[in-house]
Amino acid sequence: MTENQKPIQEGNVNLQIDKIKKQIGEANNQIKKYVEKRNQLHEQVRKSRDEINCIKSERDALNAKVRALKEQRNLIRDQTAPFMEQVNALDAKIVELRKTVPHVSQRELQEELDAVEWKISTTSLDIPEEKRLVGQVKELELQLKGYKKIDKQHKKIKELLEQRKVLDAQADVFHKELTELAKKSQDLHASMIEKVNAVKKDKSEADGLHQAFVKAKEQNTLWYEQIRQLIEQSRGQRAVFKEVDLTKRKEEEAKWQVEQAKRKEEAAQRAVKAKEIKEKIGSEAKEKLQRGEKVNWEEFQMMLGDDEENDSEAQD
Repeated sequence: MTENQKPIQEGNVNLQIDKIKKQIGEANNQIKKYVEKRNQLHEQVRKSRDEINCIKSERDALNAKVRALKEQRNLIRDQTAPFMEQVNALDAKIVELRKTVPHVSQRELQEELDAVEWKISTTSLDIPEEKRLVGQVKELELQLKGYKKIDKQHKKIKELLEQRKVLDAQADVFHKELTELAKKSQDLHASMIEKVNAVKKDKSEADGLHQAFVKAKEQNTLWYEQIRQLIEQSRGQRAVFKEVDLTKRKEEEAKWQVEQAKRKEEAAQRAVKAKEIKEKIGSEAKEKLQRGEKVNWEEFQMMLGDDEENDSEAQD
């Protein structure tokens, strides 16, 4: 792995981690919205259920009143049945009585009776005529007696119908009241059903939001695991880089030591060679002086240097 590859790979890992962190941040914001909306819906569901319970209690109370009113109304209606039985019986009796009355109408018979009675009371009659008219009165009264019986039955029927009318009026009052209460109960029931459907919808939406929240949390867990793996990967790469760097430093240090040893050896060789040259030049300079020849300053220095070294060696 080259030195150029090292920062590139570390940079790629950091970019991946930053990208995942950004995704996690966005997911956390969305999770917060899910939770807030879910909690709002749960609170709305709770309130709606309380309202439903109140409506149900009110509806049930109305239904209880409706049942009680129905019982009262039906009880009154049951009381009217005997009245109609009596009316029917009287009607049947009237039918039988009509069979006994003459074909002349009651009004005509009454007019005739009134005329005869008027004649008896206002006219001077002989005894036979008076007896005849009195007999006629008795006959007319006998004929009218059937009609009077019919009138009496009609009167009874009227009284019965009047009594039934009173009961019907009471039943109608109960029926009207229970009808109004039943309408209120139906309206409350419809309102309750509407709220129940709204609760179902809110509950379903809240459940969906909770599932989305769970999935988002699970996705976050996966992303955190990816970050952990990338961090471990990065640590492994850094360990490799460190090992590579350590090996490289060791190699460079060994190379440097070899070069240092080589330089020392070369310096030693140069020193030996320089000494040899110096000794040679110094020896040659002494020989020249012994022959009486001139030596230059460099040769003279070499010769002196050689003597100093000899003296130093003698002292040692």
